[in-house]
Amino acid sequence: MRAMILDRPPQPLRPADIARPKPGPMQVLVKVAACAVCRTDLHVVDGELPEPKLPLVPGHEIVGVVTEIGKRAERFQPGDRVGIPWLGSTCGECKFCRGERENLCEHAKFTGYTLDGGYAEFTVADERFCYPIPDFYPDAEAAPLLCAGLIGYRSLARTGEAKRVGIYGFGAAAHIVAQVATLQKREIYAFTRPGDVEAQAFAKSLGAVWAGDSGTAPPVPLDAAIIFAPVGGLVPAALKAVAQGGTVVCAGIHMSDIPAFRYELLWQERTLCSVANLTRRDGEDFFALAPQIPVRTTVQTFPLAEANEALSRLRAGEIQGAAVLIP
Repeated sequence: MRAMILDRPPQPLRPADIARPKPGPMQVLVKVAACAVCRTDLHVVDGELPEPKLPLVPGHEIVGVVTEIGKRAERFQPGDRVGIPWLGSTCGECKFCRGERENLCEHAKFTGYTLDGGYAEFTVADERFCYPIPDFYPDAEAAPLLCAGLIGYRSLARTGEAKRVGIYGFGAAAHIVAQVATLQKREIYAFTRPGDVEAQAFAKSLGAVWAGDSGTAPPVPLDAAIIFAPVGGLVPAALKAVAQGGTVVCAGIHMSDIPAFRYELLWQERTLCSVANLTRRDGEDFFALAPQIPVRTTVQTFPLAEANEALSRLRAGEIQGAAVLIP
């Protein structure tokens, strides 16, 4: 099969013909129809996440069709359409798995990082961590839901009942979570790269009541803020923007160093927290909700062979919505 390979970060991906994988006992072999390009893929390719599997097939927002099942697999059958997310497996035995926090599993494996992913014509996945994809969504439009949608949904949940929610970095995850928040009668305040009027207009088209540069104060104090951009300097800015009792959620898997800030920004019971990975329950809840809203995704498609171009454009902030690879 054809695949894009990461040999050693930070290097461009290499196109290659490699052996088609065989499904293990609890795995399914999936013919990839679409794989979205996530900012986490950038962190892996750029060497910002430690100890990836090498050589590696990146990609963890995968939609495809089951073509073969393992000897003990029974959840899906050939011909079923499935989604494969970031969380690829957990141990099921550690204190986090037993405590319904499998996203923090001490022995978890991750698609497109410690397991080969979807920048390829075929991939294998543990069927217990795959999702049926609602018929409502075409393949390319469904792919960003597998991470941008799930992490955005989990991040929004961490803001509790916040009515005024700031979003720093209006990319793939933000453009999905804004739709969920609007349905919930929340107000979205979008913060973008300085001067990015296109992103600000995009945010307003999805229901944001205000959009401006990340260094600009919002017109009103916020109840909560979610930071999707991997920029540590946004943490003090977000804390300054939220009112007393507010929450700032860091939603990325990687962020540049957070600069020192005055304690008064945290005082008055402001909360600073992060979200890590996702749980299978997150996926079940989100995929039940998304078609009802309905959540719509904006995508730009690229052939598999142009994965490096898609990554480069994402790195430069030139993707509106999500980039999606089509093998």
